[in-house]
Order: sequence, then structure tokens, then C-alpha cells
Amino acid sequence: MITSPGIYDMPEEIYFSDPVPGGSLSSSGARLLLQPGGPAKYRWQQDHPAATKKHFEVGSAAHKLVLGAGPELALVDKERWDDKDTKAKVAEIRKRGAIPLKRADWQMVHDMADAIRRHPLAGPLFDPVEGEAEKTFIWQDPATGVWRRARLDWVPNCGDGRFVIADYKTTAAASRHAVAKTIATYGYFMQDPWYRDAVTAAGLDDDPLFVFVFQEKTAPYLVNVVALDPDDVEAGRERNERALNLYADCAATGIWPGYGDDIAPIILPRWTTDAWSATDAITEEIQ
Repeated sequence: MITSPGIYDMPEEIYFSDPVPGGSLSSSGARLLLQPGGPAKYRWQQDHPAATKKHFEVGSAAHKLVLGAGPELALVDKERWDDKDTKAKVAEIRKRGAIPLKRADWQMVHDMADAIRRHPLAGPLFDPVEGEAEKTFIWQDPATGVWRRARLDWVPNCGDGRFVIADYKTTAAASRHAVAKTIATYGYFMQDPWYRDAVTAAGLDDDPLFVFVFQEKTAPYLVNVVALDPDDVEAGRERNERALNLYADCAATGIWPGYGDDIAPIILPRWTTDAWSATDAITEEIQ
């Protein structure tokens, strides 16, 4: 249980279970809070933690090889996993916290890690000589008093150069257009200032740079290192402030609202009425 600000080494499951007595807010929690019905969904997830979904395992395996920290990887060298013995073996691997991988996935994540190491920018960012992986930052927000936490993929050693926070993400497409859409869709622009706040609160750097390292999950496993426009970083910071204030209010009152308790008027999307108008016009012509 963490009761003071600092930088900690802890297993992933401890971080996600929230080691701060009374609760703390993470970047993913902040993004969930601001969704429609978010406070109620957030409270439910905190009270009913879900097991890791199987389709995230390949991404987690890539993180392990790229960052050098994470769960054990176990090769299950059979194309099909539906016979009794293989099912039991896979279940045992997952039970001990490891990630089972088929041969194709095993080769894929190793090839992805090799592609990262060969990349002229991403490779040095994750050089094990120059930093450490999977560090947990805990600090208290001065404006709201809310405890905050962040688990940084990579924390570089403090040197003479620019302090760069690199966050690694696997994706289907890593073009600039594709990752811009991904960042907007999943609210990752809130993660950027959240992690900068973590580094600043810890006293490591007053003006860190944050970059996303996106990598495609299909050969040749292309890598794209991107940084947000300052206006988008500021938009993320403003949303973080909204989430922190909302969390503080909900925690103080014990009320975590959903969609509301009153009848809500709605307006149909414009495309719906346009489609009906077009259908009516065609019907009139036929008649």
C-alpha cells in the first residue's frame, strides 16, 4: 500500500488494482470518467476488476520484448489449442501469470522487437543502458488533493539531454493519419500531459518531451515516432483537469452518476432524416 509520493517498482497487477488507500486516478481512469455514463462505469470497474483479455496478450508480449520488463512468455508450439492437453497447458501458463503464444505469434513479437531495436530513433529511446522500464509514479494533485498514478513504459536516465517520455503502442496501422485517428478515438492526448505531470511532480524534469512510439503488427513491422501539437497537449491537460475535478466530487459525495435519472430528450442524427427524405422522394416517383 502506497501512502506517499514517489517512484515505485511494482507488478502490473498491483498497479492496476490501485495500491493507494482510498483510491487514486490513472490516465485510463480519467479517460473513462469523461465518457457518457463514465463515473458509474468507472466505479463498477474499480469494484469488479476484469481479467486481462486474451486479445491483448500479443501486445503485452511485444511490450515485454521491447521494454525488457513484463510477464514470462511461453511458446505453445501447436497450431490448434482445442485439444484437452493443450487447453490445460495454456490454462496453467495463464494461471501463473505468463503469456502463452503460438509459433507464429512468438516469431512475430520477436521480429517486432528486432525492428524497434534497428529503428534509428525508437531503438535508442528504449536502450536498456539509457533507462528503465515500467516505473510507477504516485503523486498528489495540488489543485484537487486527488492522488494520481501513472505507469510509464520507459523512464530515461537523467542526463544532459532532453528528458523524453516514450510510450510504446502496437497498432494495425502506424501512418500519421492512422495514429492521429487512434490518439483522438482513445483519448491518448490526455495521456501525454498526464505523464508529463508525473515526471514533473517527481522532480525529474521541469519540461519533459512526450512521444508515442507506434508499431504495426504486420511485417515489416513499421515504426512511427510521433509527438502531439502543443494545442492538442493543452486540450488533453484541460480534459485531465475536468476528470480530476469530477473524480474529487464523486469521491466526496459517494455518487458516481450514469446517464441521469430524468427523461432525456434526443434529436435523431441528421443522416437519419436525410435518408428518410430520400426514400420518400423515391416512393413518390414510383407512385
